[in-house]
Amino acid sequence: SSHRIRITLTSRNLKSLEKVCTDLIMGAKQKELHVTGPVRLPNKNLKITTRKTPCGEGSKTWDRFEMKIHKRVIDLKSPSETVKQITSISIEPGVEVEVTIADS
Repeated sequence: SSHRIRITLTSRNLKSLEKVCTDLIMGAKQKELHVTGPVRLPNKNLKITTRKTPCGEGSKTWDRFEMKIHKRVIDLKSPSETVKQITSISIEPGVEVEVTIADS
């Protein structure tokens, strides 16, 4: 009984996200699973513009801060036991992994 499995990876750090992606795909390819992806979804750019001064005096200088959240989706076709083995690889800090399983 093989399942359609979607692994969603989100992170602020692009390098570690790509590393986890390649690790997952290498693991799946070694098990000879059917892999689709990684599909790169649009980034979320969270922006905050704030005054530099805490008190409101002085020249009106502004700071712009921005946090980018990158997202990748990988689709697998496999039994759910093998997914446990694949996703048990060392996942970099700062990368969130979400696994959804649909019966096919």
